Amino acid sequence: MKKSEDLFSLEGKVAAVVGGSGVLGGGMSKALAGAGAKVAIFYSGNIEGAEEVLKEIEDEGGAGLICQADVRSETSLKRAFDEVVQKWGRLDILVNAPGVNSATPIMEITEEEWDRILDINLKGVFFASRLAAKHMIDNGIKGSIINISSASSEIPLSKVFTYSISKAGVNNMTRFLSREWAEKGIRVNAILPGFFPAEQNRKILTKERTDSIFNHTPMNRFGETMELSGALIWLASNKASSFVTCAIVPVDGEFTSLTI
Repeated sequence: MKKSEDLFSLEGKVAAVVGGSGVLGGGMSKALAGAGAKVAIFYSGNIEGAEEVLKEIEDEGGAGLICQADVRSETSLKRAFDEVVQKWGRLDILVNAPGVNSATPIMEITEEEWDRILDINLKGVFFASRLAAKHMIDNGIKGSIINISSASSEIPLSKVFTYSISKAGVNNMTRFLSREWAEKGIRVNAILPGFFPAEQNRKILTKERTDSIFNHTPMNRFGETMELSGALIWLASNKASSFVTCAIVPVDGEFTSLTI
């Protein structure tokens, strides 16, 4: 009988977190490292954030790597993946956590804004997933790809039109890719977070907006970044979730389940 810590151990695994310097991505990078994985932190412009995440990982005795990557470019992403493989020899886990948003009213959304959000949130997930899957297939690795969705992918929320469409696309892509690569032993799942605002975002949330979120969340609070860690490590582990693919796992305090 396997001990529970063995089921969730990621010792010997190599993970890449796209968007690994962000609030949620940074927390996920640290959680993966805490479970024993070597973690590559992919960032686009905020190297300071990536360096901070790396320092925390290394201070706890973990192994990390910073890789610059523009998720809108498959060539840029390939360079980053090649860097990971060159350093550690393999890739077992990919977490797709890039995300940009805008509160622009629908009638004022420009083509440039539309393209930017879809390119980062959706096209980048496809490019990264395909590159990771190719490496896994070519090397016989039974890997795990974990996409980060959103509560807005299921329910039309105000002020996040283009973002919501991109995350609905992530859900659909998760289902397609899981079916495409299941026979290769690659599992593709998604985590659907509820509201996990950073401290700076909490300060600017109006009472009206906060009340609206809490009234629709039976647990009546925001999520904390570390509360995503359990679902993340479970889906990353080929022992704990070996027969789980195509799942979209809500971690949202029941936000997406409440109707009236």
